[in-house]
Amino acid sequence: MTKKPFSNEVDSEMDTIIGKDTLITGTIDVKGALRVDGTIKGKIICSDCVTVGATGMVEADIESNTAIVAGHMVGNVATTEKVELQAKCELEGDIKTKSLVIEQGAVFCGACNMKGGNRPDLGFLPPERKEKEEKKEGIFFGEKKN
Repeated sequence: MTKKPFSNEVDSEMDTIIGKDTLITGTIDVKGALRVDGTIKGKIICSDCVTVGATGMVEADIESNTAIVAGHMVGNVATTEKVELQAKCELEGDIKTKSLVIEQGAVFCGACNMKGGNRPDLGFLPPERKEKEEKKEGIFFGEKKN
C-alpha cells in the first residue's frame, strides 16, 4: 500500500489524473483511481477512488468505490464504501454510501442515504419507537437474531 500523493487516504497509487486546465465533457469510465484537478461535465464511473482536488470542478454524477471531495461539485455521489468531504469543499447533490466523513468547513447541500447491510429501513423514527421496532424485529446491533 502506498500513500496517495494528494490525499490523506492510504490506498493504491493514482492511475488517472485530469489536470487543472483540462475540460472533459461526457462519461469517463476509469479502472483504478482517478484525481480531478480540472473540470468534468457528465458522468464518472470508477472502480477505485475518485478524488476531486481543491481546483477540481465536477458537474457530474459519480459512481465509485470511494470518493474524496476537496473542490467544487454539483451532482450525486454513489459509493460502495466511503465518501469524504474535506474542509473547503462544496457539494450540491445527494450521497449514497456506507460511510460518510464531513470535515468542519465543508459545505454539503443534499440528502444522504447510508442504508446498507442487513438493517431494515426504520427511517427517522423517534428513539423510543425505533427501539421498540428493533426489539419487535429481533434486531441487535444491526443484525437480525434468530
